[in-house]
Amino acid sequence: MKLVKIKSSGVHKKNVHKGKYNFSELVDAVPTLKQKLKKNPKGEWTIDFSDADSVILLNKALLKTFYHINNWSIPKQYLCPPIPSRADYIHRLADILQDDGSVYSSSVKGLDIGAGANAVYSIIGASVYGWTFISSDINKPSIDNICQILNNNPTLNKAITPCLQTNPNHLFKGVVQPEVKYHFSLCNPPFHRSAEEAATGTRRKVKNLGKHGTHSRFQKPHAHQSDKGDKSLNFGGQNNELWCPGGEFGFVSRMIRESVRYSEQILWFSCLISKGDNVRPLRKLIEKQGADELRIVEMKHGNKVSRFLAWTYQCPDSRKLWFSSAP
Repeated sequence: MKLVKIKSSGVHKKNVHKGKYNFSELVDAVPTLKQKLKKNPKGEWTIDFSDADSVILLNKALLKTFYHINNWSIPKQYLCPPIPSRADYIHRLADILQDDGSVYSSSVKGLDIGAGANAVYSIIGASVYGWTFISSDINKPSIDNICQILNNNPTLNKAITPCLQTNPNHLFKGVVQPEVKYHFSLCNPPFHRSAEEAATGTRRKVKNLGKHGTHSRFQKPHAHQSDKGDKSLNFGGQNNELWCPGGEFGFVSRMIRESVRYSEQILWFSCLISKGDNVRPLRKLIEKQGADELRIVEMKHGNKVSRFLAWTYQCPDSRKLWFSSAP
């Protein structure tokens, strides 16, 4: 198996989210965001990144300003992702696809596994590159919310197809359509191994948010506040978004094993990896499954370093045919 490591020197050159947020521009897009602005110790405008409503309004403004998405929103208690880092994943995945063929095409088909209620990966990929997506999730309210986003943005209707995964034991089965070829899959897997571990991580993040306010474009995660209970137990995300048996390693291992069955239908499999210690054992598992090539792509978002794995079972010559023959 060929192994390629791609180091990041910062934000991807095509990522429009660089430097600090221009809140004047964002408020023009979503005027209600103005009510959430406050000054940081340096006298600069920012928001409270531990406040759910503030971050949702920020994301709504980012998506409208840079991707022309109207009335984007998510239900309370659902994961609200940082738009800039999600865009980086899309652009770096596009670099991989570019090696095999043209990426600016509606003929490029992708699978957004676990799209959540926000469908941000699908939205950015469709808006920037013209890709089409199957956006799957095991949570019906998430799928219903994606449908609402599409209703508010008719131009996305042909690009994004929501799909309810009815069997939580499968990632691709039931989502991959018979005899259809896809150029890639992407995924942001659950991070924790249990609800207790997720709650502990939530408390730590909420504490850190209180210490380190920021108005960087690469915003930190936020906590959702509910009418009842400890807000740290309601950190943005449903159970299926935050944890699963085996945590990140268990989830991605399952994805790798299942990927073999779809090696003739999906060109590049990819998955975000938050825990650096998981990379080496997952790399060995991908090699054991018989992949032709694995790329470990590093991403830097402010002071945070993350990465995603991308693997394929197809040889280079075979890959180029996918961009001219995929139905």
